[in-house]
Amino acid sequence: MFEQAAIAVQDEQDYGKLRALIDSAFDPRDVDVLLHRVSRAGMSIRNFEEILKRGYLGREAIGLYASLPVSDQGLTRERYLRLVEKVPYELRQRYFKAYAYY
Repeated sequence: MFEQAAIAVQDEQDYGKLRALIDSAFDPRDVDVLLHRVSRAGMSIRNFEEILKRGYLGREAIGLYASLPVSDQGLTRERYLRLVEKVPYELRQRYFKAYAYY
């Protein structure tokens, strides 16, 4: 069975701040706002870098992400994509275009 190797976070302080921003964007009370903005922009919710660049995760998230080492950036993208997939089915259907793979 496949088991993912554990990668240690190198910059825990900035990683923790960025993680908190991403978690707050996917809070059940706020995820609808994020999905609405992404959908209106005609983007895919899985396009992490573009969503980050547009400030949808908070303006300070851009600088935090840029300051992280590459391994921490990878962990951040993985966490973001895991949260994207945990969005409730009803919202995924409502914002189908943001979740579509075309």
